[in-house]
Amino acid sequence: MDADTVVGTELRGLRRRRPEITGTVLAGTDGLLISSDLPSTDATHLAALAAASFGLGHRVADTVRCGEFRESVVRTTTGCVVTYPAGRSALLTLVTVSPGEDLEALHEEARVVARRAGTVMDRRGGGVGATAVPEAHGPLAVRTPMATLPAQLRRPSRPTWRRPPI
Repeated sequence: MDADTVVGTELRGLRRRRPEITGTVLAGTDGLLISSDLPSTDATHLAALAAASFGLGHRVADTVRCGEFRESVVRTTTGCVVTYPAGRSALLTLVTVSPGEDLEALHEEARVVARRAGTVMDRRGGGVGATAVPEAHGPLAVRTPMATLPAQLRRPSRPTWRRPPI
């Protein structure tokens, strides 16, 4: 069975078991659409937004050092959009009507599907069109204490322009 068939089967199975899911998007971590059952314009935009949301969530998780990123959840008045990492270079995004009290059960089931789909996508290798998530992020900024700068950089510079006499 090829990768697309396996991933499609996984996503259809999840939607069959979880009727609150109204759409799915599988995208690369670079925001490129891989597969979807949403209208194509919405899917393309959602793939890009999911990648941005994932990147931000991944960065926040790294910064606070409270464990590995698991999912990004956007709640709306009528439902939510949840993005899960799926292997090294893909993301699974679900659009749902309000799952109510059962959001944790949805997470558990969706993480399993994301893991399976991610394994298939990782085995597929190139052709995903996605950039793998780096193992570690560099610091956002590095500050240099003034005392460590050379003396000529520590002294305030004098203006070279002078006001003409009146």
